[in-house]
Amino acid sequence: MKITLKDGSVREYDAPKSVYEIAADISERLARAACAGEVNGERKDLRTVIDSDCELSILTANDKGGLTVLRHTASHVMAEAVKRLFPEAKLAIGPAIDEGFYYDFEAEPFSREDLDKIEAEMKKIIKEGKELKRFTLPRDEAIQYMKERQEPYKVELIEDLPADAEISFRDQGDFVDLCAGEHLMSTKGVKAFKLISSSMAYWRGDEHKARLQRIYGTAFGKKEELKEYLAQLEEAKKRDHNRLGREMELFATVDVIGQGLPLLLPNGVKVIMKLQRWIEDLEDREWGYVRTKTPLMAKSDLYKISGHWDHYRDGMFVLGDEETDKEVFALRPMTCPFQYYVYKNAQRSYRDLPYRMGETSTLFRKEDSGEMHGLTRVRQFTISEGHNVIRPDQAEEELKNCFELAYYILSTLGLQDDITFRLSKWDPENKEKYLGDEAYWNKTQAALRDVLVEKGVPFVEADGEAAFYGPKIDIQAKNVYGKEDTMVTIQLDCEIAEKFDMYYIDKNGEKVRPYIIHRTSLGCYERTLAWLIEKYAGRFPTWLCPEQVRVLPISDKYEEYAQKVRKELFENGIDVTCDSRSEKIGYKIREARLAKVPYMLVVGAKEAEDGTVSVRSCYEGDEGVKPLDTFIEQICKEIRTKEIREIKPQEDNNK
Repeated sequence: MKITLKDGSVREYDAPKSVYEIAADISERLARAACAGEVNGERKDLRTVIDSDCELSILTANDKGGLTVLRHTASHVMAEAVKRLFPEAKLAIGPAIDEGFYYDFEAEPFSREDLDKIEAEMKKIIKEGKELKRFTLPRDEAIQYMKERQEPYKVELIEDLPADAEISFRDQGDFVDLCAGEHLMSTKGVKAFKLISSSMAYWRGDEHKARLQRIYGTAFGKKEELKEYLAQLEEAKKRDHNRLGREMELFATVDVIGQGLPLLLPNGVKVIMKLQRWIEDLEDREWGYVRTKTPLMAKSDLYKISGHWDHYRDGMFVLGDEETDKEVFALRPMTCPFQYYVYKNAQRSYRDLPYRMGETSTLFRKEDSGEMHGLTRVRQFTISEGHNVIRPDQAEEELKNCFELAYYILSTLGLQDDITFRLSKWDPENKEKYLGDEAYWNKTQAALRDVLVEKGVPFVEADGEAAFYGPKIDIQAKNVYGKEDTMVTIQLDCEIAEKFDMYYIDKNGEKVRPYIIHRTSLGCYERTLAWLIEKYAGRFPTWLCPEQVRVLPISDKYEEYAQKVRKELFENGIDVTCDSRSEKIGYKIREARLAKVPYMLVVGAKEAEDGTVSVRSCYEGDEGVKPLDTFIEQICKEIRTKEIREIKPQEDNNK
């Protein structure tokens, strides 16, 4: 048989060989580093026997696929360590993930001290260098095998498999686990690893099922890579909006109010108000939107027309019971069906289209409690939502306009380098989840794909990520820990107008069904605030800051001049405060820096006499003495143009 390697060279063998044996034949060094093989583009275990011509790549920890296998093996090593230290723990699942791996256990919560003990035990297991052996059992025998080992979660997983399935296991000596994935040859291959944290998780992500304990860890091929990752993780913790947003008094959460229902504090409200006013003015004055304000709830009748009742009811907060109540209401999960009736309020001509409706919408979605996280995953949120009713011949141009508006907004916020693009398509294997037939989906998906291609942005296509009524362009971003969320979405819907009897009068006086574009220009304000906190580590561009300037009198003698400065700044629309406390100026400056105020104006005798201010900023440090009028002119321009100034490293000279 002929084996074509990654570099194009060909090796011939007259008998079947495993991937590992071929790696060893190439070089012993490669065999030691090998994590898996890629046979004709499909990842395979090192033990996989090849008996026919194929293309083969040997994957190491330098390859994404190889690193995944290393991390998967690390999760099994961790599971064995947990079972050694906590024999009563029950095993659930333990996959590799983008940033490392995790394993879920039915156990008491793990402390940091517990994780340290588990790490130490993992090192012992790795040093033992146990070979990982694969064996299989018929389904019934596999169920009995795991029942005897008292692993109920593994039993449930096996019972969900087909009756004729062959169940695979991994035996690493004193520990056996259910596993269908690829593994290293032995535990010795796991060298650079770290257990990061533990948290509660629900079995199969269902809040109605068992509460489990999840341990997160990571692993790399080299210690230097692990060290670099841990340093990045420490930086991420410093930027984590969940911590920083609370420290800056932007938001808070309260148990008696509920998960996913954050309180936006005055500072956070101010940031969102600035974003909201900007977006609304931009849409209405420059992009031709009309502003609507629609109810926060509606009768179930509305959602039955739109299809949400059938396709999205589990994600809605329903008020009432259809069995006992005359009317059942639900809090709205989106604004679209409400805005359709704004459109229908008057008869529209083809000349009236596109008819663009924008709304700052408060929405409600019944997220699982285990999914709640700070401001990024909440149950009540506000969104820059809009629906554009268009003629079919306007679809291409209007989709481009929606894309350009969103990209302009993200660029103005300095976020353009942090985004990726996804074409979210239907899942043709589960057609019952969607409205419309295959031809409809092919047409609408092609229209959105054309926009992305014309705009020249790299994008991926994802099956099963579409809304039930149409495909989407999703603009994605990752948080500081690498978790990806959708920030902006643009959707094309060619079916819904029929359900709501929406039409316009064409040139011939005939009624014609319009298309609908569902879109956001910024997306969820709460999630965007979280994104901005992490992007700028709390040091927002000046125009967004809740406090843009703090005036710092050197002593009480200059309080009058400090208040005069504050008043002039305030009258020019600048968010300014005055620190009049009887504290040393160095202390006041440090306090202002900790509060992440972009500008500090120090005033004393010389400044009061000359009508100047001594400017210190988070951007340059000491910017020198400036006439007050000059400073006001400069900061007003910075705010008006939404300038993003670079923050340069500075030494604290006020210690």
